[in-house]
Amino acid sequence: METSMGVWMTWVVGVVPMLVLLLWCWNELWYAVPLKFRYSGTGTRLPPGYMGIPILGETLTFLWYFKVLRRPDEFINSKRRKYGDGVGLYRTHLFGSPSVIACFPLISKIVYQSDDTFVLQWPAVDLVGRTSLVAVHGKAHDRVRRFVIKAINGPDALRRIADHVQPCIVAALQSWEQKTTVKISSEAKKVTFENIGKLFVSFEPGPRLESLEKLFQGLTKGFRAHPFNFPGTAYHHASQCRKKLEDIFRIELEKRKNRTGIDQTMNIDLMDGLMQIEDDMGKRLSDQEVLDNIVSLVVAGYTSTAMASTWALYFLAKNPNVLEKLREENMGICKNKKENFITSEDVSQLKYTNKVVEETIRMANIAGITFRLVIKEAEYKGYKIPKDWKVIVWNRYLHTNPENFNDPMCFNPDRWNEPASPGTYQAFGGGSRICAGNMLARLQIALLLHHLSIGYKWELVNPDAEIIYLPHPMPLDGVEVKFSQI
Repeated sequence: METSMGVWMTWVVGVVPMLVLLLWCWNELWYAVPLKFRYSGTGTRLPPGYMGIPILGETLTFLWYFKVLRRPDEFINSKRRKYGDGVGLYRTHLFGSPSVIACFPLISKIVYQSDDTFVLQWPAVDLVGRTSLVAVHGKAHDRVRRFVIKAINGPDALRRIADHVQPCIVAALQSWEQKTTVKISSEAKKVTFENIGKLFVSFEPGPRLESLEKLFQGLTKGFRAHPFNFPGTAYHHASQCRKKLEDIFRIELEKRKNRTGIDQTMNIDLMDGLMQIEDDMGKRLSDQEVLDNIVSLVVAGYTSTAMASTWALYFLAKNPNVLEKLREENMGICKNKKENFITSEDVSQLKYTNKVVEETIRMANIAGITFRLVIKEAEYKGYKIPKDWKVIVWNRYLHTNPENFNDPMCFNPDRWNEPASPGTYQAFGGGSRICAGNMLARLQIALLLHHLSIGYKWELVNPDAEIIYLPHPMPLDGVEVKFSQI
C-alpha cells in the first residue's frame, strides 16, 4: 500500500504538473523556440506573445473575450498589458496556424501594401473559387479587378446602380411599414440580396432568388470554419452549397453563351461583363473564372452591405439628434426634385449622410479581422515575421482604439469632418486588395438612409439588447424595430 501511495503521489506532485506544463508550452516549444535560436545574435526577435496549447492555440482565450465576456477589444488590450505596446505585433496561434497579430496603424498599412510578402489568405479559398478576384494574384488579379471597378465603382456604373436599386429599396420600406414590427437584420439581407441579384446576374425576385440566398447563407457560414470536409460540419455544408450555386450559375452562363448577341439596349449585368472582358492579348476569362468571380463578388456585396445597413438603423435609433440632422439634409435635397428617386450625383452632395455612412461602417466592424500568408520572411522594427505564418490584421482594434479615434464607441458622424489618420481606418482593407465594391456598398447604404429619413420613423423594441460578436457583431435580437411612416 505504501508503494502504491508513493507512485500515486509521484504522479500527482511530479508527472501530472509536468504534463500540464508541457501542454501549456507545447506550441511555444514547437514553433517559437527553434526560431528564437535562429534569430539569436541577429539583433532581431519574434514578436512577444503566447502561442497557446496544441491544436487549439489561443482559440479558447479568443472565445472567452468574444463569446463569453462579450468584450472583444479586451483580447488585444490584455496582450498590451501583458507584453507592452511595442509596435503592435504579437505572436499567437489562432484558426489553426501560428500567426502574428498586427493591430497598430503603421504595421497594418505596411501589410496591406506589401503584396509581394503578405499574400491575401481567404480563410476558405475553395469556397469562393481559386480563380476568383480574392484568390488570384499578379496579372490575373489586375485583369479582373480593372473590369470589376469599372463595372460597379465607376461613375457611369454608380449612376446606373442608383437607378436600379431604389425601386427595390422603396418597395421594401413600404412592406416594412405594413408589418409594423420588423427584424431589420433579416429584411436588410432580403433587400440587399434582391439588388445584388439584379445587378450581378439579372435575377428578379422570386423562388429562384430565394433559393440562391439560402445557398449563399450556407456558403458564408463555412468561411471561418475549420476545413473538415465531412458530413455534419459547417465546411462540408458550405462546400455543398458552393457546388449547387456553381451549377445554377453555369446553366445561366450556358444560356448566355448560346445567345446570338447582346442587344445594346439591354442592361449589361456583371456576368455579361465578365464574359466579355479581354486582356491585352484578346484572351477572355474562362467559364470557371466567370463562375468563381460571380460567386465571390455576390458574397462580398451581400453580407457586409446588409449588416452595415442593419447597424445604420440601430445607431440612428440610439442617436435621434443624428437622425434629425440626416433627415433635414435629405429633405432639403428633395425640395427641388420632381422625381421620387435621387441620383448618384445627388448622393455625393449629401455630405452629412456620407459621414453617417462612414461612421456606421467604422463602428459595425463587419470585417473585424483579415488574413495574410507570409510568403517570405519579413522584418519590422527589430521583429521577425516568419515565413509560412499568418499575419492577422485586427481591423476592429484599429477602429475602436481611443488612440486612433476619440471616444471610439460613441456614434459621432462629425468626426469625419476631418479624414482619419493614415492606417487607422481599414474597413475595406488597403493597398491593391482594397475592396473593389467599396463605393457600391457606400452608395447602397446612403440610398437606404435617404429613403428612410424622408419618409419613416422607427424605434428599437429592445434598446438594451446584448451584442454578440461571432461570427459578426450584431444585437442579439437582430435589431427588431417598430416601423411606421413619419
